[in-house]
Amino acid sequence: MKVLSIQSAVAYGHVGNSAAVFPLQRIGVDVLPVYTVNFSNHTGYGVWRGPLISPEDVRAVITGIEERGVLPEIDVVLSGYQGGEGIADVVLDAVARVKAANPDAVYACDPVMGNAVSGCFVAPAIPVLLRDRVVPAADIITPNQFELGFLTGTEPGDLDSTLVSADLAREMGPSTVLVTSVLQPEAPDGTIEMLAVTDDGAWIVQTPRIPMKANGSGDVTAALFTAHLQQTGDAALALSRAASSVFDLLQTTHDSGERELKL
Repeated sequence: MKVLSIQSAVAYGHVGNSAAVFPLQRIGVDVLPVYTVNFSNHTGYGVWRGPLISPEDVRAVITGIEERGVLPEIDVVLSGYQGGEGIADVVLDAVARVKAANPDAVYACDPVMGNAVSGCFVAPAIPVLLRDRVVPAADIITPNQFELGFLTGTEPGDLDSTLVSADLAREMGPSTVLVTSVLQPEAPDGTIEMLAVTDDGAWIVQTPRIPMKANGSGDVTAALFTAHLQQTGDAALALSRAASSVFDLLQTTHDSGERELKL
């Protein structure tokens, strides 16, 4: 399997491609990483250095890959954090080119906007752009509960409302929705859940909640779920495998005392 992963990169820590590439490689996936930013660290620190890569330069890298004749071999286009508005056009163009070369390829979009604790942490135009143009072109989306609510104009707060919101998101275009970090009042204290919804049904997995903030864990989750889904065709199995790997990663990170993921 080959994945064209169009995401951010950081030198310190693990988010975007700096989080997704290695776990994918560990399960045998050939990853072609294309960077949208090259930052010193993720923006959660409040201060960072390094360039936002221009859409023209990102497009040039993808064109260079195309010139190597690789696009027919790509099974998945994966996108995450979009640092600027122009990157969406580049991503959508890449998806169109890959699907023209390989009609069986899929586009998996992690619609990174923010979370319920921090609110939105991207430029104001990005959430609207994701909702109106990017998500409708995706086959798989992996929002957290907060992002799912924005995409669908709803406020999912329990399992039933989250299922309704996921189906509304699927009506926008994607056939598969993975809702990460589901929180609901019925769940036992100290737990967290993920929910996968497809045409075949819905599945939920519950794990203990690790008491830490883990930037990049969503990027790992999106990458592993997508890869396992494409490899097996089984959403329940993909969900369980992704959840198992991410839980172990978070537990290892927490036990180490580090503030960045221990990949």
